[in-house]
Amino acid sequence: MVDPDAEPDAGDGTTGAGAATAVDADDRTGTDASAAASARHPWTLQRKLIVTVVAITSFIMVLVGVATSAILGGVLEDGLNSRVTSAAERTAVLVRGYIAQGWTAQEILEEQPQQPGFLLAIQTPPNAPTAAVVESDTTVTELTDDQIGDLADGLRSETPSVVTIDGLGSFRVEGQPSGASVVVVGISRDEVASSIGRMLTTIGLLTAGGLILLALATAWTIRAGLAPLRAVAATAERVSALPLDQGEVSIPERVPAHQADPRTEVGRVGEALNTLLDHVGTSLTARQRNEERMRTFVADASHELRTPLASIRGYSELSLRALSKDHAAATIETTESSLERIQAQSLRMTRLVEDLLLLARLDEGQELVYGAVDLTRLALEAVGDARPAGPDHTWVLELADEPVQVAGDAGRLNQVVANLLANARTHTPEGTTVTVGVARDRGTAVLRVHDDGPGIDPALRDELFERFSRADRSRARQTGGTGLGLSIARAIVDAHGGSITVESEPGSTTFEVRLPARPRDPGPAASEAVDGAAADGA
Repeated sequence: MVDPDAEPDAGDGTTGAGAATAVDADDRTGTDASAAASARHPWTLQRKLIVTVVAITSFIMVLVGVATSAILGGVLEDGLNSRVTSAAERTAVLVRGYIAQGWTAQEILEEQPQQPGFLLAIQTPPNAPTAAVVESDTTVTELTDDQIGDLADGLRSETPSVVTIDGLGSFRVEGQPSGASVVVVGISRDEVASSIGRMLTTIGLLTAGGLILLALATAWTIRAGLAPLRAVAATAERVSALPLDQGEVSIPERVPAHQADPRTEVGRVGEALNTLLDHVGTSLTARQRNEERMRTFVADASHELRTPLASIRGYSELSLRALSKDHAAATIETTESSLERIQAQSLRMTRLVEDLLLLARLDEGQELVYGAVDLTRLALEAVGDARPAGPDHTWVLELADEPVQVAGDAGRLNQVVANLLANARTHTPEGTTVTVGVARDRGTAVLRVHDDGPGIDPALRDELFERFSRADRSRARQTGGTGLGLSIARAIVDAHGGSITVESEPGSTTFEVRLPARPRDPGPAASEAVDGAAADGA
């Protein structure tokens, strides 16, 4: 037995749900397939523009054709109405005598020939109506009773009406009284329909031809207008294939000049890409140059540190060997000498590391303690320190009548002047005159260090302020320091918001430092330092 209150079989419900799920999955699969097909075949901009232009133009031309046909049809129908009214009035008078003699419509048309498509119907009570029409070959054909019935059914008013007669077509008809009779005159509408048909055919052909020409012209115009975009895409593709991740890099690819005309919208895209490529090329060149500088910097720093380290190692080994011997006096003497050399090389490494640390901190905007600095006094003291170190040089001071003050770090600015004087002393022969001048030039403090030495090698002038830049590539200790002096001077001057330049030719070399003569606003700490220095001066 089956319990009528039992719940439906869960299996049936599951089967129905599974079928619905399967149908939904099929629908989703079909939708996904359609979306994937659309994604695989996207419309190009050129195709979208052509289809849009042609579709809008087609719609407009169809509307124009329909409106023109309606207007022309109305004009032709009005003309036909006038013809029917005039013919009806004239015929009603003309056939009055024939009707009195009992003539039929066919006999009258045979007696009085009319143009093809002319219809005549006569109703003389109590006689049956007669009607006839002139065929296209000018023969006269009598209308049947059914055709006369169609004609009678179409006559509903005294104004011209349109009547469709089976087997004959559509006529514009009008009735006029002629004595005791009624005369109905009709003219075929075939001529009007033929004129409208010819006009629609002409409009259709012209529209189709015009749309084809429009599509071709639009395609050519759009293709020519989008040529710069294709050139941009091609250039970008070629650039993307270049190896830009390592080594010396150059980007020779550019959008052709005639396709990057900034006077056009699309041309501006090409010009923007060329500008971007110029910027990227410049950046890559700078990156390559920085990498080369870094490699050179690491090599130079390693070279500078290797010599003192080797000395320290050598002297320490010498000391150990001396300690292993039995001669106490010789051991003490050798150990003392070795320790002195180790100390000297340690100091040399310390100075190098401190210079590198100073450059790093200056690059980060640190290491400056601002205060009021008398640049005139600073130059005077620096020359006083340089005279004992270079007694074979002639030192000359050219100072302004009034002190020239700047806002800056006195210790670091003193280091700038000392480095410039040491550079002049080291790289010029004995008897060279070194002139140090301090002046004010329109709100700018100017410090010049001039010498009449042999000048700077032009090949070295461009990298003179680079780190580890030295005229003597052998790095002999007697010809100069580590090559960091001028780079430190430039870093300090840049940190003060100034500039340092050099002009050199045989017999005349001038280093010029320009600093703001009026204190800048370097920050709260600097402002307090300047105020404190002013208070101390007071």
